[in-house]
Amino acid sequence: MAKATGLGGIFYKVADPDGDAGVVSGDARHRRRMGAMFRYADDSPDGCNLLSPFKAATDHFAPSELPFMINLRADEIDGMLADLKAKGIEPLGRQHEDYGKFACVLDPDGVKVELWQQVGPSPA
Repeated sequence: MAKATGLGGIFYKVADPDGDAGVVSGDARHRRRMGAMFRYADDSPDGCNLLSPFKAATDHFAPSELPFMINLRADEIDGMLADLKAKGIEPLGRQHEDYGKFACVLDPDGVKVELWQQVGPSPA
């Protein structure tokens, strides 16, 4: 059975993601591009968690009306989507990048959840 294997990141809205209102800790090399990056405790080259501020006016979290969304790592995204569909949860969309497969769903409480199956090395 496919499953979530961990947290990929939390994305949240702020008035000024490039200013002091954004996260000021984490790996400084990546702060301007994606917020704060927290490497796994074992400093694995294949993983990190992101805490990323977005502009308040973004539509990236739509159709959710909440000011945040969650990214979960998935071991097998197609299997997860099949399991979710059997429970009545339809994907909002899919995306493929060099570093992974993505799909988004809305949970029953209206939280947008992005699923990420990593392919190849971590993008950061």
